[in-house]
Amino acid sequence: MNFRVLYVDDEPDIREVAALSLELDETFTVRTCSSGTEALVEAPKFEPHLILLDVMMPGMDGPETLRQLKADPRTSDVPIVFVTAKTQTTEIARFLAIGAAGVIRKPFDPMTLAAQARGFLS
Repeated sequence: MNFRVLYVDDEPDIREVAALSLELDETFTVRTCSSGTEALVEAPKFEPHLILLDVMMPGMDGPETLRQLKADPRTSDVPIVFVTAKTQTTEIARFLAIGAAGVIRKPFDPMTLAAQARGFLS
């Protein structure tokens, strides 16, 4: 089976590394977005199986993007995983409480990002 993964981050270098890392898994089709606003437009069209979402972004941050994606019936069932340096226990608990499927620590390991992402697809 092929999986569509949407990666959302305002940093172009991180988006590029993430896309290349995720594409190491040949079953992944990856699309990237540079903002939460862009993700709200692209996600319903791309129909991702998984969304990897930066927490700290200008304009609409990750938690607000998650809230709006969860409110849209077209994307409400898609698991959303935050990719963030904010990985203290209290922060992870807060992210899970607002509906995140999990958290991947930044900086992520490019060699294991695809495997980490795959863990949220089961």
